[in-house]
Amino acid sequence: MKNIFKKISIIGTVALAAMTFGSCEFDEVVDPNAPSLGGVQENATIGQLNELVVGIESTTRNGLGVETTASGTMARELYLFDAEPRNTGDLLGKNGIGLDNNSFYSVSQWNGNYRAIKNTNILLNAIDNTESIDDTERNGYAGFAKTIQAYELIQILKSYGMARTDVADELNLGPILDFNAAIADVRALLEEANTNLSNAGTSFIFPLAGFSTSVSDFQEFNRGVAALAAVYAGDGNGALTALASSSLNLDATTLEELNAGPKHVFSQQANDQTNPVFRGPSTPENPNNGDQIVVHPSFIADATPGDARVERKTALRPDPSTQDELTGDFETRLYATNVSPIDILRNEELILLYAEASILAGSPGDAVTALNVVRNVSGNIGDYTGPTTTDALTEELLRQRRYSLWSENHRMFDLRRYNMSDMLPIDRAGDQIFNVFDIPLSENTGA
Repeated sequence: MKNIFKKISIIGTVALAAMTFGSCEFDEVVDPNAPSLGGVQENATIGQLNELVVGIESTTRNGLGVETTASGTMARELYLFDAEPRNTGDLLGKNGIGLDNNSFYSVSQWNGNYRAIKNTNILLNAIDNTESIDDTERNGYAGFAKTIQAYELIQILKSYGMARTDVADELNLGPILDFNAAIADVRALLEEANTNLSNAGTSFIFPLAGFSTSVSDFQEFNRGVAALAAVYAGDGNGALTALASSSLNLDATTLEELNAGPKHVFSQQANDQTNPVFRGPSTPENPNNGDQIVVHPSFIADATPGDARVERKTALRPDPSTQDELTGDFETRLYATNVSPIDILRNEELILLYAEASILAGSPGDAVTALNVVRNVSGNIGDYTGPTTTDALTEELLRQRRYSLWSENHRMFDLRRYNMSDMLPIDRAGDQIFNVFDIPLSENTGA
């Protein structure tokens, strides 16, 4: 990140702006395709600020593909069969090899997340140095920027176990903090953002696809992220308080209601990008399909018979696929096309957070109620009938998270935070289990 923060990365395209803001009108900007830093840091127009907002949303997608497939490989959710040998070598510890802190899997996500955070800080500085907006609007932009910044920091903590939270001054960066200190900073940042949003009026708009753009609805997203941070900090009661003000819908009875929530959007338009986790289906005519996400055999073998999530998310390959002494019979069907959206925080995850928070808070009945919503609506496997001890419910929670959130960058962190990584299967003699990425080399050398 020392390298990242020496660079300016502001992405704001006319195509993406039109896609996410809809009918919103923009003022003329210095360069709508790549607004310059000087053009927005002093008395930026509302149009320029809105371009920054669009740029922030765009950069939150950076590194998403590697983040998902690399952590999914380490967590034995999937194999990425392609021309890159490190995907089946390094990430599975083949023949005792260790992870490389200067390889794409260690660098890509760190750089991508901090690039988005850099842009949120540019926006925060811009709104402090412009007379184009009033205090109500200023609070709207601040609430947006801080919420997104906190969400990006959470992704870093999930993958690296530590994070640098003080990065506002690129020439005087704060230290890299351990998980507990960093998640405390994230929670404080989310509360600041919530206060900003409470003072943002009712007319401010936010560019999150698949989600209402009103202040109140974005504030519900903020509270959902606050619940996420609270659960990761082990604070069940705090998470339940935040969830009470979020978009959580425990009465969901359809997949559409489970899938409600903000999403990363993609397109084939110029200057945009496609879904990095999508892989085209194999066919009898092209059964090998050299670039494919192959489902780890344990995901299929361990599933409850008839679990609808397996059928929705995976498909049997025309022929089993083998690479690097690894074999899989199924491949991903998680996304239908290369422009399918990727969820940021959907209702299904909020319901699972409610279940986990209830377990942490000593309310097993509420946990079972939430788990049953997911089991019945998403999995079609009926109510939970097992013990309601903390250990039993935690095991059931992690099982439902495994099948509801497969290949969405959750499993590695879930097992790590519950000290259960050693339960993962070893696919080849000499393989190792890793559950955290190394901090990139550039962070340790002063580069």
